[in-house]
Amino acid sequence: QPTRSPGSGRLDPAARRHAWSTIRSLCDLGKKIFLTTHFMDEAKYLASRVAVMREGQIAGVLEGDEISEQEIMRYAAGLKKKAAA
Repeated sequence: QPTRSPGSGRLDPAARRHAWSTIRSLCDLGKKIFLTTHFMDEAKYLASRVAVMREGQIAGVLEGDEISEQEIMRYAAGLKKKAAA
């Protein structure tokens, strides 16, 4: 059972590793997972597609090799705009 670090709202390191392993295993089985996170390392490690939110709107969508902390932060800071459809 995952536990949180007292007062932080974060999983302790062992619980985080277990959660990541479970999510990866489900993805390997072809399951789709919708995950929200504020942690860039988590997004980069677990996601095949990332939607970056800014002011309640999707600022951009990154896939595959596009997913990097730098690209996520560019969208989050408003320095990069999603392409017009």
